[in-house]
Amino acid sequence: MWRDTIQVGVKNLLLHKLRSLLTMLGVILGAGSVIAMLAIGEGSKREALEQIRLLGANNIIIRSVKPGQGGGGDESSSASQQATSAILEYGLKYRDFERLKATIPTILNAMPIALVTQPAFHNGRNIPNARILGVTPDYLGIKNAQMRHGRFISSPDGHNRANVAVLGAGAAQRLFQFKDPLGQSILLGEDVYRVIGVLSGQGSGNATPGAVGQQDLNDDIYIPIACARTRFGEVQGISSAGTQSFERTELNEITLQVADPKQVSLTAGMVRVLLEQTHPIKDDFRMVIPLELLKRAEEEKRIWNLVLGSIAGISLLVGGIGIMNIMLASVTERTREIGIRRALGAKRRDITFQFLVETVLLSSTGGVLGVVLGVTIPWVVSNFSDIETIVQWWSVALAFFISVGVGVIFGVYPARRAAMMDPIEALRHE
Repeated sequence: MWRDTIQVGVKNLLLHKLRSLLTMLGVILGAGSVIAMLAIGEGSKREALEQIRLLGANNIIIRSVKPGQGGGGDESSSASQQATSAILEYGLKYRDFERLKATIPTILNAMPIALVTQPAFHNGRNIPNARILGVTPDYLGIKNAQMRHGRFISSPDGHNRANVAVLGAGAAQRLFQFKDPLGQSILLGEDVYRVIGVLSGQGSGNATPGAVGQQDLNDDIYIPIACARTRFGEVQGISSAGTQSFERTELNEITLQVADPKQVSLTAGMVRVLLEQTHPIKDDFRMVIPLELLKRAEEEKRIWNLVLGSIAGISLLVGGIGIMNIMLASVTERTREIGIRRALGAKRRDITFQFLVETVLLSSTGGVLGVVLGVTIPWVVSNFSDIETIVQWWSVALAFFISVGVGVIFGVYPARRAAMMDPIEALRHE
C-alpha cells in the first residue's frame, strides 16, 4: 500500500510538472538561502575569531596610547604638558614592565615591545615607514608566531645588541620579492642589519586586534629590544602642518601571559590598579584582553547566525504557504476522485496519507535541490571574490529537515480537509 500510494503521488505531481516546479521553488530558494547565508556569515566570523585566538586566550596586552586618544578625558593634561615641555612623554615604561613582573604572582611570562618607525632599504627597494619592533626571544611563544626560514632573535643577540633582523612575510616580499633574504643586509634608518629569519604569514593581511598600532603584522620587522633602544632611542620627531613636535615612549606594548586562563580577569584588574598608581595621565595606556574579545565575538557570531537563519527561514515559510495553497487547489480539483476512493472503501487516514505523501515529495525534492543550490552559491562566492565561506554539515541537515517539516506542517490541513469530505457530496461534485 505504501508503494502504491507513493507511485500515485508521484504520478499526480508529474501530471502538472510546471505547477509542481513552481510550488517547490519557494522551498528551493529557502533551503538554499539558509545554507548560503550561514556559510558566508560563518566564514567572515571565523577569520575574526582566529585572529583573536592568535593573540592568546591567557594573554593580557597593554598598549601605550597618546593622551586624548585613549577614550578618556585627560587631553587637557597632555596639552598642558606639551606646552611646558618640548617633549611629550607618555605611555608604558621599563619600570612598569619590571614592577608588573615582580609584583603579580599569576603572571607566567612577560614581554615588552618597543616600536620605531624608520625607512627600510635593500638594493633599490624600500618601505618608506617600516614598523620596526624591538622584541625579546619570548615573542614567538607568546604571540603564537611561526618561523618560515632561519631563526628568531636569541638571548645572545639581545645581550650583544647585535644588528640582526627578522622579517615578517610581507616585509620580506616587499624588500626581496622572490629572492632568499637570509644572510642579506638591509638598511634600517642609518644602520645596516643582517637578516637571520623570516616569519610565516599571520592572518590574511588585515589589521589584527591588539597589534601594536593596529597594523598588518606581516609587514613588521623585528630586532632585539636592546638594539632598538640603543640605535634609535626613545624620542621621535612628529611633523604636522609645518610644525615639529617630539614624543617620548619607552615601550609601546607589554604582553603578559597568565598561567591559568581563569585568572585572566583577576590579573587584568591588578594590572590596571598598579599602572594607575604610576600614571597620573590615566588614559596613556589601553588594555586588550583577548579572552574577553573572544567571548564577545563568539556571542556576536551566535546572534548573527540566528539573524541570518531567521531571515532565510522566512523564505521557507513562504514556500510552505505556497505548498498549502497548491494542495488546497488540488483537493478541489480531485473531489470526485476522493469520493470514488471513499466509495470503494478507502478510509479517512488513507486519504490523509495520500495527500501528505504528495506534500512531502514536493518539500523533500525542493529541499534536495535547495541543498545543491546552497552549497553551490558559497563555492561561487569563494572562487570569484575574496570572501571566505564555510559550509557546515549541520546547516545542510537543518535546511533539508526544515524543508521536509514545512511540507508536513503545511500539508496537514489540505490532507485533513480532503479526508473529511462526505463521499456522497464528493461524487455529486461537478
